[in-house]
Amino acid sequence: MLRDSLPAPPSSPGLLVVVGAVIVSGGRLLVVSKKAAPQVFYLPGGKPEPGETLRQALVRELGEELCVQPGSVRPLVTIDDMAALEGIPMRMTVYEVSLSQEPRPAAELAAMGWTTGTDRYEALLAPAIGGQLIRFLRATGRMPGSG
Repeated sequence: MLRDSLPAPPSSPGLLVVVGAVIVSGGRLLVVSKKAAPQVFYLPGGKPEPGETLRQALVRELGEELCVQPGSVRPLVTIDDMAALEGIPMRMTVYEVSLSQEPRPAAELAAMGWTTGTDRYEALLAPAIGGQLIRFLRATGRMPGSG
């Protein structure tokens, strides 16, 4: 049985469990900010609800946040870092996602943008994105530049 077909482990006071979508187009990564923290940009995604698998949580979050259904969803990488707002350890399971329609911000999102990782968003990226994920995407050829 695939790991992402099992219910997601719950977040605990010592670990925040989240899921995120890597959507790259034209060499740029889709990032979003939430109304609760408009100055920080993350991957689209969020926390699984009780009983949801990681994949189910991601599909639900993409529908709620970006009004899209993914074309494909492939496990990509797991990143451990500190959660930007909560200040506790975070485990983010990241999926590579393709979209067949244009995303538009909805629900709790304040903004949406596309970043190269070295543009106006650079200083606004959450640590896990700016510190680890962009480097991983470059090293694996998913974004231009060197890791």
